[in-house]
Amino acid sequence: MRPRIIPALVVAIGVLATSAVPVPAQTTSTDVSQKASETGQAIKDYTVEKKDEAVAHAKKITADLDAKIKDLEAQASKQTGEIKAKSQAQIKDLKAKRTKASKKVAELSRATKASWDRAKEGFADAYRDLAAAYDKAVAEFKK
Repeated sequence: MRPRIIPALVVAIGVLATSAVPVPAQTTSTDVSQKASETGQAIKDYTVEKKDEAVAHAKKITADLDAKIKDLEAQASKQTGEIKAKSQAQIKDLKAKRTKASKKVAELSRATKASWDRAKEGFADAYRDLAAAYDKAVAEFKK
């Protein structure tokens, strides 16, 4: 008997695999939005019975973006002048959005059956905001 693979997990793995690659110059804002939307949808597809898996997934994808933010921060530290100031402002915004996503992960882990859907939606929204801000920052760094 074959083990059943959760469709949302398959989508999430695909999104994670593609998000590890730097955003190429030809990536459109539609592509970015779609990736974040797919990840958000993957979280939304988890049932309350699979809460531990959903929380683990949410922690993993936010940690992945954390590492990428650190890379951008290292790049920003090498810049000078107005470009450095702009980059640092973007990093500050990313960190604020990361903090919000982290709080939503905590809410997800504490969610009850009654609050589960609201918690999933909250995390998905926060993650989409974080991912979009990251992709915008990457595009700016490439200029």
